[in-house]
Order: sequence, then structure tokens, then C-alpha cells
Amino acid sequence: MTGDPAETNPELYRVVFENERVRVLEYQDVPGDRTAPHRHPDSVMVTLSGFSRRISAGGREVGVELPAGAVRWLAAQEHSGENVGATPTHAMFVELKELRPGGAVAGTALGPGAP
Repeated sequence: MTGDPAETNPELYRVVFENERVRVLEYQDVPGDRTAPHRHPDSVMVTLSGFSRRISAGGREVGVELPAGAVRWLAAQEHSGENVGATPTHAMFVELKELRPGGAVAGTALGPGAP
């Protein structure tokens, strides 16, 4: 997998809290901003603004449109993203540091899951 989003795009992601069990990232961008390829472990995403994005990985693309206040599971994945909407994106990611039961790792997830 490619890098930590706080390192690949420090102008968009910042670590706001971290301990031995979780790390919390804040993400903010404006229309047209793109992220470099990066990885997320299993995470919970909380949207602080509504947004429209395109998430890409391995030749696949997924459109993501969410309202402010949405909470979604984000299975471990690698992707890049682009703000394709008319408004800024503001979201928080609570990244889990513990492995999934049995040590399994997600493989084909792209974008957030259903509520």
C-alpha cells in the first residue's frame, strides 16, 4: 500500500488525536482538490459538511455523495480522491489500530460503506 494520508497530503489531512488504539484525522479540501494515492485502515468516517467526491483505485471509480452529519464505516483500503462538487469537504476519520478478528485484512473495498 502507499502512504499515510497525513504524509502524502499534509495540506488536506491532519492528525488531531492519537493513542495506542485509535488515530483521528481531520480532512478538509475545496472543489477541485485531489489526494495522492494513500491508505486507510478500518475506520469510521464522520462528515462535518456535505460533499461530492470521486474515489479511485486500480482502474475503478466510485462516486460518493454524503450530507453533513453522516457516519459511515470505511473498510481498510487504498485509494485517491477528488472533490468533484461545488462545496468544500470537511470530515473526520477515526482509524482503528487493532487488527480485525483473525488478522483478516480487507481487500476490495472502495469508498465508505452503507449506513
